[in-house]
Amino acid sequence: MKKQFMLLISFIFFMLMNVSPAFATNNPRNIYDVKPGDYLWKIAATYRTSVEDLKLINGLQSDVIFVGQKLRVPISYKVVSGDTLWKLSQSFNSTVQSIKTANGLTTNTIYIGQNLRIPPKRLTMQGKFVLMTREEFKDWIFNHVFIRKIGKIQQHHTWSPSYHDFNGSNHFTLMKDMEEYHVTGMGWSQISQHLTTFPDGRVVVGRPINTAPEGSFGLLNKSAMHEIEADSLAIENVGNFDIGNNQMTAEQRETIITVTALLNLRFGLTPTIDSVTYHHWWDVNTGERVLDHSEGHAVKSCPGTGFFGGNSTTDARNNFYPQVLRKMQEISASMQ
Repeated sequence: MKKQFMLLISFIFFMLMNVSPAFATNNPRNIYDVKPGDYLWKIAATYRTSVEDLKLINGLQSDVIFVGQKLRVPISYKVVSGDTLWKLSQSFNSTVQSIKTANGLTTNTIYIGQNLRIPPKRLTMQGKFVLMTREEFKDWIFNHVFIRKIGKIQQHHTWSPSYHDFNGSNHFTLMKDMEEYHVTGMGWSQISQHLTTFPDGRVVVGRPINTAPEGSFGLLNKSAMHEIEADSLAIENVGNFDIGNNQMTAEQRETIITVTALLNLRFGLTPTIDSVTYHHWWDVNTGERVLDHSEGHAVKSCPGTGFFGGNSTTDARNNFYPQVLRKMQEISASMQ
């Protein structure tokens, strides 16, 4: 009996030793779960990469990581029958060219038994700003850990910059300009909004989500402002969406719906006037929530009189929330 037990243990050990390295230490999406005692340098050393590379791969705005956070990491992989560089790039969130570069390959030909190093794609970053597609943002928002409760998602439009100021590639320039105005013009500590959507459908993370937004409501009543902002996440949608101005692109429209749906799913919210709120519904000076009763109050049209049919609570309930709910159901079904 003892001999049989030892043979069984030896067999299991042999099988584990012969599992492809990609799956021996990671799941098929090459993700590492942060554990107590982990820090970026330690993880980087384990996976033979750098802290800077880990930050670019994962869109990290600082060196701070949290237990339970998921980080994409470079892995080693042994080629099996049916593998191609394209298939591997899709399976491991990489690109054909980055795999070729990492392994010194001059052609797309690979061989069974060949050991490859597969680096995940890097996100596009400048400083703390992270530029992403909708799919990249989905990955980013579910892999991060947030220590601040989120109970409200604020919808804004920038008004300025508008579509006229966007040239298709100046995302970071516009982000820096907005931050400069918020810091020097408004006296805030950094850019106010957490997320910014653009006409091309891209989204930029600006203010870290674990930091409450600043100055959106109650500009003359700081205590009210801090109370409102404590559980808020602010989205600025680049453009002037008052009727007669910018006509929202289909790409930005889809991003606003998708990002709002992802945030609702991530933070356990359902779209209502309490959880997905328009700037127009608040007195910007006092911080009072006036909803559709804005007479005698200092209110903005933000996120625009033409934002998904209008900026009233009825417009939100009839035109915006149903689209967000459908997208939430679509995303949930795809993740099962």
